[in-house]
Amino acid sequence: MVEASDDTADRPASRASLLRHVLPVLLGLGLFALGIYALHHLLKPVKAADVIAQVRATPWAVLLAAFAATTAGYVALIGYDWSALRYLGKKVPLRIVAVGGFLGYSFGNTIGISVVSGGAVRYRIYSAFGLNAFEVASVSTFVALAFGIGITVIGLGALAIHPHALGSVLPLSPAAIRLWSGIGAAAIVGVLGWLSVSGGTLRIRRVEISAPSPGILAGQLAFTLIDTAMAALTLYVLLPAGAPDFLTFLAIFAAAAMAGVLSHVPGGVGVFESVVIAAMPAAVPLEQVAAALLLYRIIYYLVPFALALAVVALNEARLAGGLIARLLGDVPEPLKPVMQSATAAAPALVGITAFGLGGYLLLIALVPSVQPDRIDPNDLLAAILLEGGVLLSAILGVLLLILSQGLARRISGAFWLTEAALGAGAAASLLNGIDIESAALLLATGAVLWPFRREFYRSAKLTRGVLSPGWFVLVAGIIFGAAAFFFFMHEATPYTNSLWTEFSGAANTPRALRAGLAASAVLLIVTVWLAIQPARAHTRLPDAAALDKARGIVLAQNDPEACLALSGDKALFFNDAETAFIMYAVQGRSWVAYADPAGPRAAIEELAWAFWDEAYENAARPVLYEVSERHLALWIEMGFSLQKIGEEAVVRLPDWSLAGGKFKKMRAAHNKALKEGLAFALLPPPHDGARIAELKAVSDAWLGDKVGREKGFSVGRFDPGYLQNFPIAVVRRDGRTLAFASVLAPGDGARVSIDLMRYLPEEASGMLEFLFIELMEHYRDAGAREFSLGMAPLAGLEARRGARLWNRFGAILFRHGGAFYNFEGLRAFKNKFAPEWRPRFVAVPPGVTPLAALKDAALLIAGGARGIIGR
Repeated sequence: MVEASDDTADRPASRASLLRHVLPVLLGLGLFALGIYALHHLLKPVKAADVIAQVRATPWAVLLAAFAATTAGYVALIGYDWSALRYLGKKVPLRIVAVGGFLGYSFGNTIGISVVSGGAVRYRIYSAFGLNAFEVASVSTFVALAFGIGITVIGLGALAIHPHALGSVLPLSPAAIRLWSGIGAAAIVGVLGWLSVSGGTLRIRRVEISAPSPGILAGQLAFTLIDTAMAALTLYVLLPAGAPDFLTFLAIFAAAAMAGVLSHVPGGVGVFESVVIAAMPAAVPLEQVAAALLLYRIIYYLVPFALALAVVALNEARLAGGLIARLLGDVPEPLKPVMQSATAAAPALVGITAFGLGGYLLLIALVPSVQPDRIDPNDLLAAILLEGGVLLSAILGVLLLILSQGLARRISGAFWLTEAALGAGAAASLLNGIDIESAALLLATGAVLWPFRREFYRSAKLTRGVLSPGWFVLVAGIIFGAAAFFFFMHEATPYTNSLWTEFSGAANTPRALRAGLAASAVLLIVTVWLAIQPARAHTRLPDAAALDKARGIVLAQNDPEACLALSGDKALFFNDAETAFIMYAVQGRSWVAYADPAGPRAAIEELAWAFWDEAYENAARPVLYEVSERHLALWIEMGFSLQKIGEEAVVRLPDWSLAGGKFKKMRAAHNKALKEGLAFALLPPPHDGARIAELKAVSDAWLGDKVGREKGFSVGRFDPGYLQNFPIAVVRRDGRTLAFASVLAPGDGARVSIDLMRYLPEEASGMLEFLFIELMEHYRDAGAREFSLGMAPLAGLEARRGARLWNRFGAILFRHGGAFYNFEGLRAFKNKFAPEWRPRFVAVPPGVTPLAALKDAALLIAGGARGIIGR
């Protein structure tokens, strides 16, 4: 095994990379806490009852105006994707862009930067209309940059016109604010205009920025202006008299929105509100501003989210057939990819909804149930019902927080328990002061979630993966917010020890204290119980029975890389039906899976989730190395982050031929080799002892000429038992074997690759080229569709961006066993065959950097025949 003290030189880089990933999260948590603290400080003079009364007293005309502004803002948001697609030169029907954009932004605005807004949904929708993974990523990047740059220009421009807007917040004079804001806005617009007209690029360290054409740029700036103005108008119409004029407020709004985005807090909660309140004139009543902000959050964020979720649920019911389909008809054919894509994201959406409702139930448990003068202090039954309702609300809130993780992982039990918890929560709301509004909300949510029940089909443990860092962060935010909310609601009641034992219908504060204690106790008990659960054996060595099962699966499909499972140096993770598997090995805390899962496509999702769950159950982290685009949407949906690490060179055999001017030199060299006596043969298994001995002599000579030893994990090794699985291509002269390669062509043989490839060192010149040409011509004539030349590093700009990863990868390989790879020469050699380049990725879960994952993969590859399986 590789020693634990393998990479002291890599640790600073790994730690720095990890810090770059962790620092934004820590900064976001800190800013969220500061935002909540600032809100608590700013709203100290405000009574919660006054805020609620102000919300209820808001005129319908004002609410309708806010809804109208919100509608206009969301229409403008759709323009972001439309501009991005124009920039890429891709044509997607406007109806698709509109529906997909509305769903994505409705979910994304509420959740923040998430797999729902910029990941799986967008990829699934646009890939159905011909966009590949990088074009979809380009759309997401365009949207993010357009919003960030646009709102910055708008905010700076508004400040230049009205510098007094943030005079009470910024430590600068109005003249200085006007000057620097004007310079900033002019500089950004000038640079963008120059890049747009000239077609040039601006490089800042490792980031290169280019601008779209002047027409697209102007259109996108207009969309951003409308979007920002309408979002600001939604809040502005809700503000009380005495607020600044709209243009001044636009500057305040833009600054608050930028602060919220930079905080990395979903929706900028706490940070956005603090900036707005701090910038309001002193004469504006604080409780009215707080009520306006609360209504703004509901109208601009929660209502579109709920509407989009209802639309997806309704169309899920239509796709499933039955009564809804008969009443409303089938989903129009052009919209089916959009709705099916949104349905695929349903588990994440339902999980987020459950998490939010869990927080809501906790909060309503802390709200005073009734006015003290409305209840008879001697009415024991009323007091018992109120007490039971509050405690039940708090406990159900904690239950929903825990179930949300299971929902995101499509666990059937989590869905049915969530539906039961929503029903029980409605009953608790009725007990808790006859809260009809909350009861109706919970029952309506249960009805909306019902059509998604078919998406929850897994029978895994509910509690797997609950103790993830992301879950802790979210729960910590809920607890911190609930505590601040409790103090805000009950600050007028002085604390005494007797509060814990005071029991009456009018005892709102004691009841809230007990509810908070009950919720905290349940959460603590569940967390400790989960933490002490014993882990099962983390892996199984591939014995003969496991290899036989894997062989059957490999031969039933045509992915050549699946054949590497038969090498015996990786564990095999099967699904319950044993129709699919993931090959992986353990390095440190990482379970590193190699290539795409093997087996029927319908079995892959369940298999992937089971692998994820079992890794975390054993205190490990799942990593996917060298995966293709095939299951990209699933990896994003599961929460993996992807880093492109190279490209696979694939030659389409029906179109390939040495004829023509393109391959003139290659054709001449090949004819010369044939005249010099080189002969090709393809030898089917089984291979007798004499043949294996002949091949071993070539392999030993090849290894003796290299720095290092036999590799493994992502490449095969010379093992007689392993080689018996494949045909062997040999090159001979006068009956003497000069080179050989094991050929991977499983299933119907439509896809072909080579694995182990060795030659005599003195015969190196032109040998690989000759072998490749003979193999491609042979399998082309046999009817194969494509021939893989293997993976190579990135090229161009991508190579400069990924150079650090590849250099570190190569250094680790060399340090722990020598390198067989000339990374720079690989791509140049393969380009001679005019291949199609297909991307390959490393996929890492939250908290793991691509560099750390590549380091683990390099250590496994360098371990070779020593078989690094286990810790």
